[in-house]
Amino acid sequence: MDELEAVQRVALWGFMGAMLFGAIGNATQFCIMGSISDWIYMGSRIRFRAWMLALGIAVFASQLMHAVGWFDLTQSIYVSPNFGWLGYIIGGVIFGIGMTLGSGCGQRTLVRTGNGNLKSLVVLLVLAITAYTTLYGLLAIIRLQGIEATSIDLSEFGLEDQSLPTLITFITGMDRDISRIGITLVISLTAFWYAFKDGDFRASTHNMIAGVMIGVLVAGAWYVTGVLGADDFDPVPLEALTFIAPVGNTISYIMTYTGAQINFGIAVVFGILAGSFLYGLITGSFRIEGFADKGDLVNHIIAGMMLGFGGVLSLGCTIGQGVSGVSTLALGSFITLAAIIFGAALTLKLQYYLLDEQGFFSAVGNTLADFHLLPKSNRP
Repeated sequence: MDELEAVQRVALWGFMGAMLFGAIGNATQFCIMGSISDWIYMGSRIRFRAWMLALGIAVFASQLMHAVGWFDLTQSIYVSPNFGWLGYIIGGVIFGIGMTLGSGCGQRTLVRTGNGNLKSLVVLLVLAITAYTTLYGLLAIIRLQGIEATSIDLSEFGLEDQSLPTLITFITGMDRDISRIGITLVISLTAFWYAFKDGDFRASTHNMIAGVMIGVLVAGAWYVTGVLGADDFDPVPLEALTFIAPVGNTISYIMTYTGAQINFGIAVVFGILAGSFLYGLITGSFRIEGFADKGDLVNHIIAGMMLGFGGVLSLGCTIGQGVSGVSTLALGSFITLAAIIFGAALTLKLQYYLLDEQGFFSAVGNTLADFHLLPKSNRP
């Protein structure tokens, strides 16, 4: 493997790790949207605890590798001093709504596509086209002139980046390394405590495996790009797992293959699909699933558009910002994650009231009241 170029070496490792991710995602039904749905509809937080476990492991392992100098997480896109607050909020909410309409976020859409779900395939294709158009095409005008025009350059205020350790050091004067250690321990230990305090979660072996493995794979992605991808002449960009821009780039790569070069993100997309597909074949769980009706198709097309557009505006998805980004301790990642969860929870509640045969405006009113955005006394 030493004779491979850095980008090829990183792509190969990314593909192999993503195959494992795809198989695990298929086997354990790891899904952040699903975990929010379980919480709201059934009161079960087991899958949400699996995601929290993944987050805690990713934060601890990533920050440990940063501390020993294997790579510098401040070089990732999440920690940039360019604080795109409006994109984090609006993009996150749009993404949260989209992943609810499409029955999953970026990684879940890839896993379901690999297992034969044609609905997810449609979401994936629309997501890819919309993401690429938002990055480089017509929709980039909205992104550049509308959303990113409001970004705040933190360097103008004397801040090197938007990481929580930098912000705390700026405010309190505390040593940045000490604040980094403190924040890392608080977040990771809190996540571990939250996950394992529940007896039902401790009894759910497959959810514990999912949480551990997803966390390790996210941290491993930082290692692959930051250490194995280090090259004095042609270094690979430092990145972890994310599933929005890479899906768009994958479509471009397929269409321009003879003149294009694979990268880590593209290899990860192929790996997720392959891992889920192989797991489905081996276990006999592979099934072709289509749309129930025209309305179902329309919902999934809209979902793909919202996932692609919102994911680009917010710089990532539930894994990209919600785990990879959070593992860098970037403030924007925490804001995006909160916005995604809010958008998803809001949509799930609205769908619940609509299924209860309430009128649209009545359902909206009850949903807003549930989230204390409207006085409960004013329920329709």
